[in-house]
Amino acid sequence: MKTSWRSRTNSSKFVARICATYMDINKNPKRRIERKGMVLSEEGNLGRKPPQALPLEEAVLGAMLLEKDAPVRVLDVLIQEVFYHDSHQIIFAAIKRLFDVGEPVDLLTVTEELRKSAQLEAAGGAYYITQLTNKVASSANLEFHSKILLQKYIQRELIRISGQIGKDAFEDTSDAFELLDDAEKKLYAIKNDTIKKNYDSIDDLIHKAIKQVEAMKDQGSGLTGVPSGFTNIDRMTNGWQKSDLVILAGRPGMGKTAFVLGIARNAAVEHKKPVAIFSLEMSSLQLVTRLISGETELPGEKFRSGKLADYEWEQLNARVENLSDAPIYIDDTPQLSIFDLRAKARRLKSNKGIEMLIIDYLQLMRGEESGKNGNREQEISYISRSLKSLAKELDIPVIALAQLSRAVEQRQDKIPILSDLRESGSIEQDADMVGFLYRADYYGFTQDAEGNDLTGMADFIIAKHRHGSTGKARIRFRAEFAKFEDVEYFDNHESEGSSVTFESKMNNDITNIAPDEGDYEF
Repeated sequence: MKTSWRSRTNSSKFVARICATYMDINKNPKRRIERKGMVLSEEGNLGRKPPQALPLEEAVLGAMLLEKDAPVRVLDVLIQEVFYHDSHQIIFAAIKRLFDVGEPVDLLTVTEELRKSAQLEAAGGAYYITQLTNKVASSANLEFHSKILLQKYIQRELIRISGQIGKDAFEDTSDAFELLDDAEKKLYAIKNDTIKKNYDSIDDLIHKAIKQVEAMKDQGSGLTGVPSGFTNIDRMTNGWQKSDLVILAGRPGMGKTAFVLGIARNAAVEHKKPVAIFSLEMSSLQLVTRLISGETELPGEKFRSGKLADYEWEQLNARVENLSDAPIYIDDTPQLSIFDLRAKARRLKSNKGIEMLIIDYLQLMRGEESGKNGNREQEISYISRSLKSLAKELDIPVIALAQLSRAVEQRQDKIPILSDLRESGSIEQDADMVGFLYRADYYGFTQDAEGNDLTGMADFIIAKHRHGSTGKARIRFRAEFAKFEDVEYFDNHESEGSSVTFESKMNNDITNIAPDEGDYEF
């Protein structure tokens, strides 16, 4: 079928208009942005351009080309992808290369750097770069403009990631839990890539330190961290410090789990500090049963058998309320990976405001991916580094239990040392504090060199302390309740007689004898 002259003419005009538009787009960087926005719209952004601030991009780049100190003020905050304009990304990358090697940054040096890397035309040409310097009169608001660009970039990344998540979620072959982990990983990557900590001047830090000392003086306790609840330990540590990785190690049977449960209980019940416990060895119900036994001072055997006398049921109901109101959160996921731990800990920090994290225990954790990190020693090294990083990120103490090697058993005194840490020397390196739990009577040593009775006594040995001195703090272990107590607290109550009398009656097997009314305090 023949086409009319008018139709052929209109078609020629249409083709010519397309060619002219294409040439204009290549010559004009701003039109390239419009074209880029249109393409993105066609890919599913509902016909809207992604969040952007092109005038601010031009102003920020122009300021860095004009002001000598401008790159110093923003290069540790901005990344290349923050700029939406492709040309702007290329120019920023050239500025950063010059800055990294100590070369001056100005209009001429940046243009020459782009010419040497054959990117000058892709950046819009020398004329466009010159025009950038006309877009800014002053760099006074450079940091504020950079913050806005960062916000626009975060919005674009959220749109991109949410679109990818939605696409993947429609795939029937996708594992939902893997998608969830991948989504969290991408979201936290945005935070880690964009939200960077600024430097603090020594003057500001000194004022902060003095204010902290004044706050401790007014507080009266002298503790700068989360209290352990054990007087002798708190005297040495001033509490568990924020951003610290604390390793509590010991041989099996020393009572490591009981010890950290006591720490969690004291922080949550006595001081209302939210605590998270990740238990890879025991179930959450077993941990709670231990907590109840220690709080109510009822032997664990009676919980397992259910043989409680009437007065013991009353005691249970009266004392368990302390635990019911305590902000303690327990996760007993087995074979927990370090990535899963990070994701869960971040959510707990955000939603519950946790101020301490406890892991029982480190060697049961997995690295990022099974087998990815080579041998087990490398995997443990990766885990310990990640735990230290997590403590800094969340700004809370992270307490991780660890097993010791059998080398302890081969020594005559059985006292652990740093080289006994199993599988990796990096545990000692990454930790801010390494403490050992040691019970002499477990090995049959009932007296020390001075003849003091060691029955029921335990030593918390601080072998490494990045912020203070090392040493030994003595506490008391009550095996019938799987519970540790402050020696001073126990001795004071023993002198009063009430707890000892109460305990002596409770520990006897007196299922057929009812106590006299008023003999027990609940």
